[in-house]
Amino acid sequence: MAGFTVTSKQTNPFEGQKPGTSGLRKKVTVFQQPNYLHNFVQSTFYALSVDRVHGATLVVSGDGRYFSEEAIQIIIKMAAGNHVRRVWVAQDGLLSTPAVSAVIRERVGHDGAKATGSFILTASHNPGGPHEDFGIKYNMENGGPAPESVTNQIFIHTTTIKEYFIAEDIPEVDISKVGVTSFTGPRGQFDVEVFDSTTDYIKLMKSIFDFELIKKLLTSPKFSFCYDALHGVAGAYAHKIFVEELGADESSLLNCVPKEDFGGGHPDPNLTYAKELVARMGLGKSPASDPPEFGAAADGDADRNMILGKRFFVTPSDSVAIIAANAVEAIPYFASGLKGVARYMPTSAALDVVAKALGLKFFEVPTGWKFFGNLMDAGLCSVCGEESFGTGSDHIREKDGIWAVLAWLSILALKNKDRLQGDEKLISVEEIVVNHWSTYGRHYYTRYDYENVESAGANELMNSLVKLQYDLGELNVLIRKIKPEVSFVIKADEFEYKDPVDGSISSKQGIRFIFNDGSRLIYRLSGTGSVGATIRVYIEQYEKDPTKTGRDSQEALAPLVDVAINMSKMEHFTGRTAPTVIT
Repeated sequence: MAGFTVTSKQTNPFEGQKPGTSGLRKKVTVFQQPNYLHNFVQSTFYALSVDRVHGATLVVSGDGRYFSEEAIQIIIKMAAGNHVRRVWVAQDGLLSTPAVSAVIRERVGHDGAKATGSFILTASHNPGGPHEDFGIKYNMENGGPAPESVTNQIFIHTTTIKEYFIAEDIPEVDISKVGVTSFTGPRGQFDVEVFDSTTDYIKLMKSIFDFELIKKLLTSPKFSFCYDALHGVAGAYAHKIFVEELGADESSLLNCVPKEDFGGGHPDPNLTYAKELVARMGLGKSPASDPPEFGAAADGDADRNMILGKRFFVTPSDSVAIIAANAVEAIPYFASGLKGVARYMPTSAALDVVAKALGLKFFEVPTGWKFFGNLMDAGLCSVCGEESFGTGSDHIREKDGIWAVLAWLSILALKNKDRLQGDEKLISVEEIVVNHWSTYGRHYYTRYDYENVESAGANELMNSLVKLQYDLGELNVLIRKIKPEVSFVIKADEFEYKDPVDGSISSKQGIRFIFNDGSRLIYRLSGTGSVGATIRVYIEQYEKDPTKTGRDSQEALAPLVDVAINMSKMEHFTGRTAPTVIT
């Protein structure tokens, strides 16, 4: 069977995205253009060293969104055409992003092979369907996203590509059945192995957590539980982990059948889009009368999570801080101690306070999980997180939504192990959070997202904010006019990060305004959308007085919110009078 060279129409997949972007997200109709997906895949092969392609083993799977099946078949044929030795595909093409990382790091094939990288087909928490979003990114042999040195090369190749290589004679592989199919490729035998998507991931989770302890909690009549996969890929794991392994009732699962359009919903685990779970947990406009003790949700590719207690929302920033504070005691994997902790710069400083109190190494990094991966590979970080509903540890090199849920269940199981029998009331999620605040203080925190903003207006807004940083005296006069009770700015900059492992520098990672009382305002343009720009505004205020940590978050932050919106001239530059999402 021959490998074919095909002349490629010059369509740059990264048009509209900046170099260094870890993945590509566009509308399905864009990916369906002739040669569009092919150009990205071939550019990736060009960007990788020969030993990472020729004779290599690649994983190709994703969250099952619309266009995934066609994309998998194209990539299989292109892998053969580029002299890859074998491709591993999860059954039905369904493999969560954290499970991809686990498979790369842990799985051994039927012939003893180990994976050297992966094409992950996902647009994360964005909607799916014929007119919605599709995405693709490449992960390296450590299981983490490609570093900027590789993604920059991918970008460069997409601007110059003239041809791609594909073994067109290879027939389509039935990815619904587990097994190995062998072909004769351009350089000899080429195998496609379809494997069970859950086996390797569950084995890893069972090596990290005390499943027996968690099972005692989930099977207790005093405890109730709800997990919402939002019709994403997490549904492929939910029944086997929570029901079969941990004994939860089947009725605990919500929207756990993966669908290529996510059931017409938006698979983003937050208070706005996870409406059914929010109502069941006693929050929202029409709350249930008797909510479960614990609830959680996942996004489309299962790397994000939302944690809820009965009538109580846990902010992602608090969640990672609480996991870090309890990890050594509650999770066997961390019994010997944490190597260090890290967070994205826009995430609240709740984790910083825990790190200082426990004497842990602490790192503040730009947005991008690859920065955590560098720290983990160097043995510097055990637990990390972001405010955008992502939490993880060094067991893999991606954020991991189900891992975060199991971490919380471990904490609840430990704190309630002597309360499961008898009449003593269980310690609730809310009590765990409130007790954490009484020890470490509370970081009141919110994020305003303005989605699909015209790029020109978004860039003008950001440039205007940079100009405000030139004269803090004048800026503080402006703030006094907006809200005189707000503290004054003592530092303003564009965040820059020097990686302590490889020395690389990442600049212009967000515009920061830091106030005298520890409050922060941060503005970023996000790259997670497929159309236009998303402006994210992060608003944070620290309160260490235990008598003042129980206020409503939006009420406590209202003055800073006014300053953030008016100082940025949001309506003037974008025409928006309200955010798309508040978290």
